[in-house]
Amino acid sequence: MSINKKALTRYMAYDRCLRNPGNHTWKDLIKKANEALEEDGLNGIGKTQFYADIQYMEQCEWRAPIEKHKDGRTVYFRYADRNYSINNQPLNESEVSQLKSAITVLTRFKGMPQFEWVNEVIPALETKLGLIKTEKEIIAFENNLDYEGLKFISPIFNSVIQKKAMKMLYQDFKSAITYELEFHPHYLKQFNNRWYAFGHNPARNAIVWTVALDRVKSIENINVEYFNLNIDWDEYFADFVGVTKSENSTVEIKLRILDAEQAAYIKTNPLHESQKPIRQVENGFETTLNLIPNFELEKLILSFGERIQVLSPESFRTRIADRSIKLAKLYL
Repeated sequence: MSINKKALTRYMAYDRCLRNPGNHTWKDLIKKANEALEEDGLNGIGKTQFYADIQYMEQCEWRAPIEKHKDGRTVYFRYADRNYSINNQPLNESEVSQLKSAITVLTRFKGMPQFEWVNEVIPALETKLGLIKTEKEIIAFENNLDYEGLKFISPIFNSVIQKKAMKMLYQDFKSAITYELEFHPHYLKQFNNRWYAFGHNPARNAIVWTVALDRVKSIENINVEYFNLNIDWDEYFADFVGVTKSENSTVEIKLRILDAEQAAYIKTNPLHESQKPIRQVENGFETTLNLIPNFELEKLILSFGERIQVLSPESFRTRIADRSIKLAKLYL
């Protein structure tokens, strides 16, 4: 049984009313459903949809024992069995399979500071729903449980949700001392096993300011007006690699993949979403990326060693060449 979010929100609202003692008219039930829908940012319903919902709950696999009784001219709704709830229904095979897969994924987050709830949720799901763990782990994610910034993910995440500014004691990579800054967090991103927060720093000219969580020493919320950033974060990160965005414009970076094995890898796992193959060459192919050059892109290109050659633009080609020469000198 597949139910969309809006319909499920309505059914859950009806269920909460119908399983509780008391008299509920169709108006009462619609009111509760619309309150729940409004909380989720969804549009409300009317009388026609309500009766269609009641009919569905009675006829679908739930077989909800909804009875209607009259008191004068008023009709009231309730469950004939006061112990009944749509939440008590057994899961079908498809739902059980999906939950088992979800639990397998969740187990990878146990022990991380922002996922303490997982330690309680997993045993409850396994016990109450009759779900059993696999004998050994079958999926793994890259993570670093010793990462210094882990403890700040949860409070910064909550500040984003609650739209609260914070006072932060911070020490960037270039500074030998800590300093205090006001920060209005808006977005969290993981890159290369490090976490970064993006937001606004009123003391700086830049609209978006980035902090590395492993450089944060302490944080606390402060009572100042929250600075809203009207930013589409998917679009913000679309034209550069990593977390460092300069004021420069995007450029077309032309690359030549020189190794057949590497060519197959990069075709199936593009360096960036803007990657566009141009033509085949011996043992490889040429491609372009439309990006803002930054340090993270340099690291990415250099990680492929002699298997990738930068063809243009000349400024970026020279930058990669200079770094390659310096690297070679370490071994000559």
